[in-house]
Amino acid sequence: MSHTATATPTLTRTGARSRWTALNIILMVIGFAVFWPLGLAMLAWIIWGDEISAKAEALKGQFRDATDRVTGSGSTPFANTGNAAFDEYRARELERLAEERRKLEEMRSEFEDFLKELRRVKDQEEFDRFMASFRGRTGGAAGGVDEPSA
Repeated sequence: MSHTATATPTLTRTGARSRWTALNIILMVIGFAVFWPLGLAMLAWIIWGDEISAKAEALKGQFRDATDRVTGSGSTPFANTGNAAFDEYRARELERLAEERRKLEEMRSEFEDFLKELRRVKDQEEFDRFMASFRGRTGGAAGGVDEPSA
């Protein structure tokens, strides 16, 4: 264990040295000038970036393991519980919810179609009003554009 502890700081210092570039220093200074937590975060990344990444990956792995244990080692989250009555109830409810979702999606689609048609009618009315105004200003000459038939 002590061998790992001594090897990690050496790797981190080497990685941190490689991050002390002019661009990173400029970004850190700008971060402090704009909003001090940004500069502080940049400084922390420069110094401890490798350690933070390793700990984040370890935390993700632990979370994945815990999730797999809860859901039954990577199986679907709706695996059988062993209680037949509850499993049947859950299956019925999930089917009911799926049907309800399908109905809502259908209603949403119909409403979007309704709004699209409403916009088209409104646009047509505005266009007709513009054309009438345009013809009124130009004395009826529309430049060869025929009025659309409704």
